[in-house]
Amino acid sequence: MDTSTDYEIVPVSAFSDNYIWLLRHGDQAVVVDPGDATPVLDYLDRQKLSLSAILVTHHHADHIGGIEKLLLRFNVPVYGPVGEPIASLSHPLDAGASIKLPSLGAAFEVIAVPGHTRAHIAYYDRNHASCGALFCGDTLFACGCGRIFEGTPMQMRHSLAQLVALPGTTRLYCAHEYTQANIHFALAVDPENAALLVLAEEVAQLRAAHRPTLPTTLKLELTVNPFLRWDAPAIIEAAQRHSGRPVVQADEVFAVIREWKNGY
Repeated sequence: MDTSTDYEIVPVSAFSDNYIWLLRHGDQAVVVDPGDATPVLDYLDRQKLSLSAILVTHHHADHIGGIEKLLLRFNVPVYGPVGEPIASLSHPLDAGASIKLPSLGAAFEVIAVPGHTRAHIAYYDRNHASCGALFCGDTLFACGCGRIFEGTPMQMRHSLAQLVALPGTTRLYCAHEYTQANIHFALAVDPENAALLVLAEEVAQLRAAHRPTLPTTLKLELTVNPFLRWDAPAIIEAAQRHSGRPVVQADEVFAVIREWKNGY
């Protein structure tokens, strides 16, 4: 039996580089991480859509700042991580939870991915378009990962390891347009990566045309993203060169690369 879900996923730009992901099916829509209500309301009005739910990955203002204004217009459930300061949350979620959104004909699994914040979560629809969709907030980016504000490098790597275990076809809907800057750093770490060099050209063309570089796929990220390749010889060697000491263990390799990026 075909269980794939076919709702459309649209990037709504906000601030300088945020994407608010809008999921639409028929005349209904769901938004992920609405840091600003204005572009969301503008899109809903233009497309004559009604909002049916809000999904939140973590508590930072550029991800939740528009919720209250949206709730003034639409009386909808707000799903988000338990244990984070989100006043408007109506449905707190923890690892292993699942939610059904009838307006999309879809179900999402909740994956706990602490590190960027202490209770950050991701939403995974394994059936979307027969390849899967992951809304990963600020945990995983194209060619990068989020800064570690409230967790530890070990915690973040373990969170990313959970995402690495998903099918390679999974499309990753990250919350920021950071791809080009992340590629610059990835090339500093892994300058002879042929796939990364090809991607750099493709992304440069997309950005020159003011087009999004997302979604990416997990399969591609496992080839080009240094933060997912802690066991690759090229990344281990780069971590050792940068730190000036032997670095082999996965958590330590990841920590060195993350600290390197912090100051890049």
